Amino acid sequence: MERSKYWITIVFFGLFALSLKGSNKSDVYNSYINNHMSVWKSVIDQLNYQADKPNELRYELLNYQYGYIGWCLGNNHKDEALIYLKFAEENVKLLESRKFDLSLINGYKSALYGYRIATNKFSAPFVGPKSSDCAKLAVLLDPNQPFGYFQLGNVKFHSPSLMGGSKTEAIGYYLKAKAIMEKKDGEIQGDWNYLSLLVTIAQAYESINDNAKAKLMYEEILKFEPGFNWVRDDLYPRLLAKIKK
Repeated sequence: MERSKYWITIVFFGLFALSLKGSNKSDVYNSYINNHMSVWKSVIDQLNYQADKPNELRYELLNYQYGYIGWCLGNNHKDEALIYLKFAEENVKLLESRKFDLSLINGYKSALYGYRIATNKFSAPFVGPKSSDCAKLAVLLDPNQPFGYFQLGNVKFHSPSLMGGSKTEAIGYYLKAKAIMEKKDGEIQGDWNYLSLLVTIAQAYESINDNAKAKLMYEEILKFEPGFNWVRDDLYPRLLAKIKK
């Protein structure tokens, strides 16, 4: 009887953990498409203070931290970004020490180096090469992992041309990441990372004045997720107005 209770307890908490993960993903996705970042922050804070996180849960937390830091930097919340950046760097260090999916971890190292540059432009000559090296290593370790290509694209997009930067090459890497993600159609549903990549591609097209391709990308986004209010109410109408001029 005791053994039976023991297994019931294991199954219960196992199912609870799975439902929690699904709930987190759904909450973060809905936060992203509706711009309710207070909910996103709440998910991060709850996970951050949860003791004894297994590697998979810690990685999930890292992904949410990565997204939230990007939002903070894009909305002039530098002080808050620095707080969560420190937490994210600690998670990367721990996961790396545990040899957890080193391709992904190097992709996140590249991204966090990029965030460090965003908080201190003067660090670019020193930190920029580290970001580039980590992105290249991410792809080398797993050529079928999209995140490394995404970060290679970011490195190329944000680097000066004298340092090897190229927005056209960046778009090529972004499209490579998109193609890999779309091979696993079931995994992109309800995934904020996929929508983030599509927006990045659309904005990259805008940056090189290829408004026709940007328009098509925004339309693809809205077909995939009609409720994405940032694209629906801001980015897409603004592009249409620019095209009319």
